[in-house]
Amino acid sequence: MKVAVLGGAGAMGSITTRDVLETADRATRVLVCDFDLRAAESLVAKLGEERAKAVPVDVRNAENLARVIQGSLVVINCAQYQFNLSVMEAALSAGAHYVDLGGLFHVTRLQLAMHDRFKEKGLTALVGMGAAPGITNILARHAADQMDTVREIHLRVGSIDQTRYTSKMALPVTYSIKTVLEEFSFPPAVFAKGKFRFVPPLSGDVPHRFPAPVGQRRPMHSIHSEVATLPLSYREKGVKEVSFKIAFDPEFLDRVRFLRDVGLASDEPIEVNGQKVAPIDVVNKVIMSQLKPKQIGKLKQHEILRAVVKGACGRKKMTHVVDCHTSGMPAWGIGLDIDTGAPPSIAAQMIAQGLITERGVVPPEVAVPPAPFFKELKKRRMTVNETLKNGWSFQV
Repeated sequence: MKVAVLGGAGAMGSITTRDVLETADRATRVLVCDFDLRAAESLVAKLGEERAKAVPVDVRNAENLARVIQGSLVVINCAQYQFNLSVMEAALSAGAHYVDLGGLFHVTRLQLAMHDRFKEKGLTALVGMGAAPGITNILARHAADQMDTVREIHLRVGSIDQTRYTSKMALPVTYSIKTVLEEFSFPPAVFAKGKFRFVPPLSGDVPHRFPAPVGQRRPMHSIHSEVATLPLSYREKGVKEVSFKIAFDPEFLDRVRFLRDVGLASDEPIEVNGQKVAPIDVVNKVIMSQLKPKQIGKLKQHEILRAVVKGACGRKKMTHVVDCHTSGMPAWGIGLDIDTGAPPSIAAQMIAQGLITERGVVPPEVAVPPAPFFKELKKRRMTVNETLKNGWSFQV
């Protein structure tokens, strides 16, 4: 098959590109599509793979993009989520299946409205297939599949980094600071008492204990696509509560809050020396251009993606806690971001293998069977653990 990875030389796209080349059938070809051709060519040269080809592309031009990806079985979209709809139009025109990393709730809802168009063409558009959304959705499905009714679904993310470095970055980020600032600024959606509502950004930071080595953290509400799809997917099972929270390092939290509070999260252009620029674009360019410090010794990172699902089998109330642990892929020189970059590659391969058969625009909990997916995670040093508890008293 041929796979096109858009934003293929970016922070997440480069991981996805490598994962496809490392794990897919040797007959697989990869188009590393990026606005920055030099970066794409540099990545292809670094990987030393004749199966990969660097291609310049502007995802804002759906017609041109459709020509570039023509003949691809799957298009993996690792570009900014604002381009999701444009890329989906190109995938439809090219007759390609589609996978992305999420739409920050609002864009995801617009994507779901394209369901019939993809289904009519016999194509799958898998929306939100990274770590969160993505793995989190499938953890929730694994638990929900074992229940007759589902009352609540709560997703939590916590991590720790004890790696030593030569120096400390002013603001350590691994994915777009633009997206981080939006997550800090947009009111997050929650599904409560059977209805969607919005709460203040970064609210709800109560203590939550993750397994070792992460331990106790204070996850907070953040706008995410899981809340856009899980209430719809489990409506028939009676779900009334769905929430997503993520725990940030306190120092990182303070510094990003400062950027937000002084107005640097704004996408409204301001004039600087006769040029109009959006503050958030300037911050993104500067922060993402920081020199990365060198690692000293072994990688000591750990992240836990958690789904807490409360429901019942018959009249028996139960809580199913499902955790995905990752400590990175040192052999590939990749840390915790493997849990975001690898899932779209896994999904593309599952589509090619006929393991994902749902057509239309579908979220991970609808389209991706947990067992073979978890098996693929294990190959990438990610393990899934689960605990079944009686009752609904587990604190979230």
